[in-house]
Amino acid sequence: MSAELWRTRELIRALTVKRVRTQVEREELIRVRRGVYAPTRCDDEDELRALLLCLPAGAMLAMQSAARRHGFGVLREVAVHVQVPPHVAKPRLPGLVVHHSVLPVRPVTVDGLPCVPAAQCAIDLARRSRRMDALPVLDAALRSETVTVDDLLAELPLHRALRGVRQARDLVPRADGRSECRQESQLRLLLLDGGLPAPEPQMWIHDRYGLPRFRTDLGYRERRVGVEYDGLSHLDRDRFRHDRDRINWLDANGWRMRYFTDRDLYRRPAHILTTLRAALTR
Repeated sequence: MSAELWRTRELIRALTVKRVRTQVEREELIRVRRGVYAPTRCDDEDELRALLLCLPAGAMLAMQSAARRHGFGVLREVAVHVQVPPHVAKPRLPGLVVHHSVLPVRPVTVDGLPCVPAAQCAIDLARRSRRMDALPVLDAALRSETVTVDDLLAELPLHRALRGVRQARDLVPRADGRSECRQESQLRLLLLDGGLPAPEPQMWIHDRYGLPRFRTDLGYRERRVGVEYDGLSHLDRDRFRHDRDRINWLDANGWRMRYFTDRDLYRRPAHILTTLRAALTR
């Protein structure tokens, strides 16, 4: 449950300044931020609410901070990102990144916090992030079901002439909510940018009775080629045994599996493209 927060001026209406100081000394009141107090220790969300109380009217969470609340926070969030109206001076507080609004925006409330709407947030990040991070954002936004492809396409014209809109315009049609993690999205983008056919995300492979047996991160059904991003250690014996059974079954049923790691994805992407071109032309 969220802690109740009070501004200093609200406390002083009910208590004297001396009484407020006494309660703070006794830890009956906790100073969350300058000018904001709570009756108990606060969690991260309460501290975020306290931060917003310190900001000018019209401030709302934006970029990675809003994406996290909408359910597609796949990018690293170190600082808190907020957006303020263009005529308002940017406040300077530790750990805060402030953006001026460049588009008309009507904030939405998520868990009691004002946020940039999901579609605008997704396109903002798709414009401003590096390409390898932008598609994971769009995939995650679709996976969260807070937006649809039509929502993103409708949002794009509002960002015309803004920095990075060409990248966002290129990536929105490639977005797919079936991708289940950032690395899967990045691997798929690498294949697309490398000129390979579009793979099917989270592709089910069926047995001879037509029943779904195993699922691959990416796949080319007609060529019977599966692609896996291997980002977990296999110290779990049950997981290890399951993977070996899976590999043997796929091999016995004519599937050619190719496995890649973070080393391949981030340090030698050409190896991935070469390996899959060879598999698809066999």
